[in-house]
Amino acid sequence: MSVLQIDFGDDSPASPPRVVGIDLGTTNSLIAFLDLTAPKVIPGADGSPLVPSVVHFPASGEPVVGAVAQQALLTDPHNTVYSAKRLMGRGAADVAGELSLLPFALAEGSENVIRLSVGGREVTAPEVGAYVLRQLKQNAEAFLGEPVTQAVITVPAYFNDAQRQATKDAGRIAGLEVLRLVNEPTAAALAYGLDKRQNGTIAVYDFGGGTFDISILKLQEGLFEVLATNGDTHLGGDDIDNLLLRVALEDIASEWGIDLSTDNEAIQRLRRSVINAKHELSTLPATTIAFDYQGREYRRHLPRDVFDKLITPIIDRTLAPCRSCLADAGLTPEQIDEVVLVGGSTRIPLVRQAVRALFKAEPHTELNPDEVVALGAAVQAGILSGEVEDQLLLDVTPLSLGIETMGGVVSKLILRNSTIPASATEQFTTAVDGQRNVLIHVLQGERELAKDCRSLARFDLKDIDPVMAGMARIEVRFLIDANGILNVSAKDLRTGREQSVEIKPSYGLTDEQVEAMILESFDKAEEDFKERQVREARVEADRILAAVDKAKQNDAWFELPAEEQAAVDLAINELLLSYHGDDYVLIQRKMEALDHASRGLAETMMNSAVRGALKGTKIE
Repeated sequence: MSVLQIDFGDDSPASPPRVVGIDLGTTNSLIAFLDLTAPKVIPGADGSPLVPSVVHFPASGEPVVGAVAQQALLTDPHNTVYSAKRLMGRGAADVAGELSLLPFALAEGSENVIRLSVGGREVTAPEVGAYVLRQLKQNAEAFLGEPVTQAVITVPAYFNDAQRQATKDAGRIAGLEVLRLVNEPTAAALAYGLDKRQNGTIAVYDFGGGTFDISILKLQEGLFEVLATNGDTHLGGDDIDNLLLRVALEDIASEWGIDLSTDNEAIQRLRRSVINAKHELSTLPATTIAFDYQGREYRRHLPRDVFDKLITPIIDRTLAPCRSCLADAGLTPEQIDEVVLVGGSTRIPLVRQAVRALFKAEPHTELNPDEVVALGAAVQAGILSGEVEDQLLLDVTPLSLGIETMGGVVSKLILRNSTIPASATEQFTTAVDGQRNVLIHVLQGERELAKDCRSLARFDLKDIDPVMAGMARIEVRFLIDANGILNVSAKDLRTGREQSVEIKPSYGLTDEQVEAMILESFDKAEEDFKERQVREARVEADRILAAVDKAKQNDAWFELPAEEQAAVDLAINELLLSYHGDDYVLIQRKMEALDHASRGLAETMMNSAVRGALKGTKIE
């Protein structure tokens, strides 16, 4: 999520530090670097570039990472952590449903920040991620023969601010300076963009182990611009694994008369079997789920057509975000020039078939779908280090950002799908005479009312100039950096007093709330806009009623004829009667009626003020 600056370095002879690209995945992680002009993944000691994102915490000794830790899932699942990426930047309430499928336990006090109790210790999800990153760092240093301290790390496009910050924390714990966080689909486009310099529009369909992302990018003379992004943080290959696992458990319960769903060792062994079957069905017309446990055998023949029927609802769930993303970009499927597939789950023939049918184009599969994100991260690392020239990447923010204003409505400063890094400045004023403090309530979402959006932060701008209502000038500035981290500042332009806040992780908020914002904004757009109009009309009515009430304390009020006073009072009462209704047009009409009725009062006050100002003045 960044505009990548070309760093030409300085005149010193020292070579710039190596910057690597890392795909910190839910299932597997990879690290890559830019070798001359081509990105390459870095193998580990076993020769494979894939490092399973699994960490085993033994009762004694140091934690182990990768394939060795994966083996411990069979023998010591309670102390072996996998899919930690799903827990990044989240609270216990967010993952209650997922934890039932995971063998490890939460530590006490995990309501706001998840802490896992494993191997006689407590660890957070960023700490688990740091062990994986540290292993990747060691692999790179052994392969390259030099220290590795700077990295670009990829994240799902729909990661919120808390999840992004948690990923940066994991990098810092691992001893890495995280120069950029980049969206995974965006990184994939960079990887393919190396040898595709022509103009065009690209759809990046990223179906990984734990998340699904879709991005529409425009490529024009070396400039990648993300037009729109969408996705689902609770949709991935893991869902297919869990579906096959449930089917197998039901079969075993029927055949053996035993419920293995609470037996962690059995679950992990069976999970391994169904994953192998899934992999085989990507190339074979049929396979067998084979599971041996405690002297018993379970065998299930699984043809590809049956497999396709089982997983069709999951694949269909990926298509709705694709259609929404196309709509956000203002494009039709026919306007997509190229489709890129990312993530191991895109090897499934049904997935490729569904993508081909939706976009009406043959998807690109030239690069290894497991490696393409890491390769793209390496390209972006090369841009940062100056190894790649004349190439920029513009990314977008997936949800609108703004503040709450009078009446509980949202004033949006940075709109959804705005290119970032981004900034926006807008001036606001006060609603009360002599007001000294202003509350700035920062919100994220697409709805019109503050109560329906996600609260990011609140802070006070204190000791502003205590002037009349409407006279103060409060400048609010939003700045989103290249990592999607938001900084908000508020400044009283009269006194120069300023207060700012960097939006920190908001653990404990559910991802479902964030994911539903866009769909809710469409479904309730008419209802929201109507209520916004009513609230704004009430705010204006409050201002007018306060002004008239203040005017009635003036001597000019008592100079008005009785019939004009009665007309003003009648207009006030009629406005108050319409005030609590939901007809904003009626409220506006009654405000206009009060404005008309009070014109005589306004003229009398003006004449009185002019007379007072000119008293004793001679005109030449």
